Amino acid sequence: MRRQRLWAGVIFAVVLLSLVLAAVFGVRGGAPGRVASGEAVGIVRIEGVIVGGTGGDFMGATLGADGVVAQLRRAADDPSIKAVVLRLNSPGGSAAAAQEIGQEVDRLRQAGKKVVASMGDTAASGAYWIAAKADRIVANPATITGSIGVIIQTQHLVGLYEKLGIDTETIKSGPHKDMGSPARPLTPEERRIFQGMVDDIYDQFVAVVARGRRMDASKVRELADGRVFTGNQAKKLGLVDELGDLRDAVRLAGRLAGIRGEPCVVELGPRTIWRNLFGGLESARGTHAWLLLWPPVVQH
Repeated sequence: MRRQRLWAGVIFAVVLLSLVLAAVFGVRGGAPGRVASGEAVGIVRIEGVIVGGTGGDFMGATLGADGVVAQLRRAADDPSIKAVVLRLNSPGGSAAAAQEIGQEVDRLRQAGKKVVASMGDTAASGAYWIAAKADRIVANPATITGSIGVIIQTQHLVGLYEKLGIDTETIKSGPHKDMGSPARPLTPEERRIFQGMVDDIYDQFVAVVARGRRMDASKVRELADGRVFTGNQAKKLGLVDELGDLRDAVRLAGRLAGIRGEPCVVELGPRTIWRNLFGGLESARGTHAWLLLWPPVVQH
């Protein structure tokens, strides 16, 4: 009983500290404020595994594409923001979610805004898809990037089910309706179907990188076998423009936008209590590269 009271006290203290910090430092979110000079660089943070819709957890391990799209639209509509830095710390995620963010980056550039991708610890796979849409890419020498490719994973649990005495009965409208179910192995035809899906999205990925990096598709395919690169290696291969940190990326964005001197920086995304308190934990958790889900999820 005494131990339970002790733990209750610890939890109460943590909650109270969070509220105090929120009151002192503020919780930032919503539309960015106008900048008096009319010349600012906005920062959009893409951290954690990228998922579709408004999905995302409070610890920041996953990131919903809808929120990022909304931030990019605000940047496009705000005349005080002349350029945007995409701060990437993500192993990738849903192919469709990365595409949605990438398409909004295209619209942002069409609105006359310069876009620079800044790579943190990791900017791989679907995160690299997004980076390839930017005007320039800046990475740290030790950034992990690349992983250009597509993957679909399923799990076969038939043997485990048998040991546990679990029997699954499936009633379906067509032979492939339960394709990818862990209750049975894939058929040869289903493997061909999945491979066709992977190949189609892979071709889309290669086309995005070839267009964004102004490279021949054949050269991209030589690099797009799923391998990862350091930022230093990626620069030598033409996948990254410059080596540097976030500040270097902000300065580059300012120069591209014609801003004189040190640019004013505006955070476009919400700054939550959890991000203020556990930002380092968000980054660490966001480095997990694989999602093992069923129904199968196509990932970059």
